[in-house]
Amino acid sequence: MVNSLVERNRSTVGMRENTDLTKEHSFLKTILGETHEEEDEILPRKDYESLDYDRCINDPYLEVLESVDNKKARRYEAVKWVMVFAIGVCTGLVGLFVDFFVRLFTQLKFRVVQNSVEECTEKGCLALSLLELLGFNLTFVFLASLLVLIQPVAAGSGIPEIKCYLNGVKVPGVVRLRTVVCKAMGVLFSVAGGLFVGKEGPMIHSGAVVGAGLPQFQSISLRKIQFNFPYFRSDRDKRDFVSAGAAAGVAAAFGAPIGGTLFSLEEGSSFWNQGLTWKVLFCSMAATFTLNFFRSGIQFGSWGSFQLPGLLNFGEFKCSESDKKCHLWTAVDLGIFILMGIVGGLLGATFNCLNKRLAKYRMRNVHPKPKLVRVLESLLVSLTTTVVVFVASMVLGECRQMSSTSHSGNGTLSLQGMSEDVNSSIKTFFCPNETYNDMATLFFNPQESAILQLFHQDGTFSPVTLSLFFLLYFLLSCWTYGISVPSGLFVPSLLCGAAFGRLVANLLKSYIGLDHIYSGTFALIGAAAFLGGVVRMTISLTVILIESTNEITYGLPIMITLMVAKWTGDFFNKGIYDIHVNLRGVPLLEWETEVEMDKLRASDIMEPNLTYVYPHTRIQSLVSILRTTVHHAFPVVTENRGNEREFMKGNQLISNNIKFKKSSILTRAGEQRKRSQSMKSYPSSELRNMCDEHITTEEPPEKEDLLQQMLERRYTPYPNLYPDQSPSEEWTMEERFRPLTFHGLILRSQLVTLLVRGVCYSESQSSASQPRLSHAEMLEDYPRYPDIHDLDLTLLNPRMIVAESRFKSTLGCSDKTSCTSHAFSQPCLHVEITCHICYEDVTPYMNPSPFAVSPNTHVSQVFNLFRTMGLRHLPVVNAVGEIVGIITRHNLTHEFLQARLRQHYQTI
Repeated sequence: MVNSLVERNRSTVGMRENTDLTKEHSFLKTILGETHEEEDEILPRKDYESLDYDRCINDPYLEVLESVDNKKARRYEAVKWVMVFAIGVCTGLVGLFVDFFVRLFTQLKFRVVQNSVEECTEKGCLALSLLELLGFNLTFVFLASLLVLIQPVAAGSGIPEIKCYLNGVKVPGVVRLRTVVCKAMGVLFSVAGGLFVGKEGPMIHSGAVVGAGLPQFQSISLRKIQFNFPYFRSDRDKRDFVSAGAAAGVAAAFGAPIGGTLFSLEEGSSFWNQGLTWKVLFCSMAATFTLNFFRSGIQFGSWGSFQLPGLLNFGEFKCSESDKKCHLWTAVDLGIFILMGIVGGLLGATFNCLNKRLAKYRMRNVHPKPKLVRVLESLLVSLTTTVVVFVASMVLGECRQMSSTSHSGNGTLSLQGMSEDVNSSIKTFFCPNETYNDMATLFFNPQESAILQLFHQDGTFSPVTLSLFFLLYFLLSCWTYGISVPSGLFVPSLLCGAAFGRLVANLLKSYIGLDHIYSGTFALIGAAAFLGGVVRMTISLTVILIESTNEITYGLPIMITLMVAKWTGDFFNKGIYDIHVNLRGVPLLEWETEVEMDKLRASDIMEPNLTYVYPHTRIQSLVSILRTTVHHAFPVVTENRGNEREFMKGNQLISNNIKFKKSSILTRAGEQRKRSQSMKSYPSSELRNMCDEHITTEEPPEKEDLLQQMLERRYTPYPNLYPDQSPSEEWTMEERFRPLTFHGLILRSQLVTLLVRGVCYSESQSSASQPRLSHAEMLEDYPRYPDIHDLDLTLLNPRMIVAESRFKSTLGCSDKTSCTSHAFSQPCLHVEITCHICYEDVTPYMNPSPFAVSPNTHVSQVFNLFRTMGLRHLPVVNAVGEIVGIITRHNLTHEFLQARLRQHYQTI
């Protein structure tokens, strides 16, 4: 009863204090001529935060550095190489797992359905064959959708998420163990389920997850398994390993280790060095040869022969020996390839536009609904795709003459003149001997087999068949990409483009009379044109296709085609991965800014309203700051007394932020007020200073000048460099709002770690008595540091808040009885109150030398420094060491810069 009354009284006081705070804050805005929207006391948390690639060179780090000699450095480097090799091997094994079960399930499905079709052709029961195919496909797709429900980030190809991670953005859950399990198992079900998706894209995501998790030797999904492995406990090392894992995924998918290395460089990592290049290439080689070794041994029984370098092999391109006039390509063909690149760019832009509209529709109408709706959408796509494939194969195909065939027992003909690694099959549904069903050959085969048919089939495909196949595949693959299943886009784009290229070759042969052109080359160029128009990759995709074809002479036409397709597509919209990144609101940084952005300076884009801490700050203040802000770093500052007069006079040589003077005064005054009151208004009162309950304060008159109250220290400011140098009662306005001298940056994770471990000292003690944490202890909880909102503050060391406090009985306890404080479990005794406030010295743990820029620095210089060095926060410091603002990733996005540029033009 008493506790309820106390809590009710505290709630009433908190509500009154919140109301007073709102009124006073609004009044302050009116005085200073400022109008901003009100913000809640407890601000919402952001979904995306940046990785911190820059090293924090603080005292614990320097202690480790001093203990490191050449022997330890070589050992650390050797361990890193071992981890890189292990990442490559594990990524190759993940690819082997996916490929093995995809082949197993696909062969089982097609064997059963094909036998049923052959039997029902004579009996007239093709509907039963369709039901069998629907049963297989719907079951597989349903399982894939269920896995995505378990881990939603496993949906899609994962390339946009990994691209964001390598760009420096931490996407929640993207590199978890549960993600790679759901991704690998889900993609084999979605591919086996007949959806127009590929398994190559998810391999990149899987490799990145392996790279992120394996060197950590821990997982949140396996909390009970703990290893004492002290290495690689930073975003810097983790991001390097993710780069290696993503490259290994590309290498395993296409058998292209060099292309994988370039993919990691071109599409993701903003920071690169020579040492990282070697490690990434070594990891890619390990993945390629691991997958090649096991696949060759399992499929051909020749262990150690290395005949299958990747999950997708294009086979060997060569002209028939009987056709002496045939060439793979000639200089005249380059003009046709350029035209194909233009058309491929247009088709890719159309594909991206349609898929963007579908993605927006899903975000508005599907995702807000119960998760079962996403499963139903996936089943609807599977149902439609299965019916279209079955009907098109049985009805729309034409019987085409084969040039060189041999029969096999089950109505399938094996191609001759091709090596074993590109051996494929063609279908003879409803066709007489020596002919084949061209539509069934493309639709009723795995996608990799259909690509090989278009690349190497000596027989012809009807132009009508190729046109219908391209149209149906284009629409269905566009609809499929984005549903709640793991799905890749490389193989569908290659197959769709190969059909386009083969159609061009047929038209050139039939209507222009170019009989000696090689159809496989045009199919390859068409595949490159369409894929380049969709994903807008150039360097890495060129090398990937060259390595996949094992034909270096294709380098020039592929490069020209991809460049033309990219330029054409970029005229209309962005690549498919960039579109999905933008739809999710991820602050991705491009390679460089536009030229006109140099009209802006750092002072134009920085955030001038700072939330800062002093080198020695009260524990209660730190908790208040952490709970009422969402910032991930805080400047450590002291107040510069020497330049206070020049600052208030507006001397530009002394302080470059004079134009922010009004907003600075408002922000700092409001922050002091919020800090001193937030813990009383915050619902959790376990950190409230028990001594404050015995301090009575007078209510200020309503009409009193509130700004003057604040300047007269009615609300206690926070201590300066040393506690005994805190602002005094006699400080003037100039003394209170003097410029802030910048000393360093400290991260939110570091402050929370210090709180959890009880690092503080009493006001009656010296800061030297504060416990010291080692570098390993500071990084022990990496990468999931405790959240201040989830932290049970009652478990904190009581001396962090009140060093010595004995309370008079206010709840009715007598000499023979005692009551217990709900926060600190201390008996209430009849003695006088003696309180000692605890402080935290953050100077040993802050980064004293972060990268910083001048307020007059051009935006292009700021952007290049931020991106290339992988920064998370960039302080803006003027000529005399005063911090005037801070720049984060959000201040450098294209949308933000465009908005500030418009404001700049309006000001002019």
